[in-house]
Amino acid sequence: MTVDGIGERLGAHVAADELLGLAWLVAIGDQVHTGAVGHHDESRTAPVRADNLFRISSMTKPLTAVAASILIDEGLLDPAAPVDELLPELADRQVLVHPGAAVTDTVAAHRPITVEDLLTFRLGWGMDFADFTPKPFDDAWSELELGWGPPTPARMLPPDLWLARLGQLPLQFQPGERWLYHVGAQILGFLVARAAGISLSQFLADRVLGPLGMVDTGFAVPADKLARFGPQYTERDGVRVVYDPVDGQWASPPVFEGGGDGLVSTLADYHRFARMLRDGGVLDGARILSERAVTAMTTNHLAAEQLARGGPGPGDSAGWGYGVAVQLRDDPAGAPAGAYGWAGGLGSTWSNAGEVIAILLSNQSWGEAGPLPVFATFEAILGELARESDAV
Repeated sequence: MTVDGIGERLGAHVAADELLGLAWLVAIGDQVHTGAVGHHDESRTAPVRADNLFRISSMTKPLTAVAASILIDEGLLDPAAPVDELLPELADRQVLVHPGAAVTDTVAAHRPITVEDLLTFRLGWGMDFADFTPKPFDDAWSELELGWGPPTPARMLPPDLWLARLGQLPLQFQPGERWLYHVGAQILGFLVARAAGISLSQFLADRVLGPLGMVDTGFAVPADKLARFGPQYTERDGVRVVYDPVDGQWASPPVFEGGGDGLVSTLADYHRFARMLRDGGVLDGARILSERAVTAMTTNHLAAEQLARGGPGPGDSAGWGYGVAVQLRDDPAGAPAGAYGWAGGLGSTWSNAGEVIAILLSNQSWGEAGPLPVFATFEAILGELARESDAV
């Protein structure tokens, strides 16, 4: 295929009113192509542009994993070490006797939570993609106001209080037993902050965003950039409604800097991040990560029995590295084996597949059934381009 048809294929979804607007980037080696389709508002007076800022939600997770990997490179964190010294709130864990048990029905954890458990989402807490049955644990989580669902940065607890309340709950599974989504990244962000002695936002600015030239990425949108920001939409009872306005939760710095879902970014910024990983930890002569760290981050760490219990992709099609999914086998309708990346439930996705980088950012949250159909189209485009690139 040629990149000339990408805008038309994605634009068909906007024309069908599946979403109001989107921006996309595809890079094949050093050749970068971008486009934007649709609008930010339902009155269709504010066109989406390629330089707009978007809420990237779970595409925050890879950046948090890079922050932790920098500290591992420098010997300030050890993947095998328990997190207890830096996060004493999480020491001496109890574990539910079974997932549906009362939160008081527990046994002692077989071992402490480690740094690598946080990176690989095997700490024993998180969303279970294989079982969404309501449980007593879910009620207890909600009662403690720990945040479950779409990101709400302005409504979250301060980090120390969040960790203290989290420490009141047992683990859902034994450490190392299961892959469970999201919570590991939130805790990892606080671990980075405590290990570095500064806030997560400051560490990211000093060690990742600044060196990479990611000038528009952060936990809030400054007033002078709000003109490039738009509202976020979601669907309720079949009707599109505003989830967050321009001057909403991302218009001021949050108390809770969510390592799992808090950032805003742009196509250009995230492309620089993706290039750094594709090129072995270096961008424009600046080394951010060692090659060993990039390999650890982009290699599957889940065992076959863990994948069989539920992982980040359908069946056992995708494993998990550090903060990213790793494609384990070719998907004829999507990414080839070896591709890695992640998506955000507020309407974004990113993948690296060999020399190909693909990023899609939108202003429409996923529906109850999961990603909007436009994401399957974009995944197919990625697969086509990656296979053509490999064949050259």
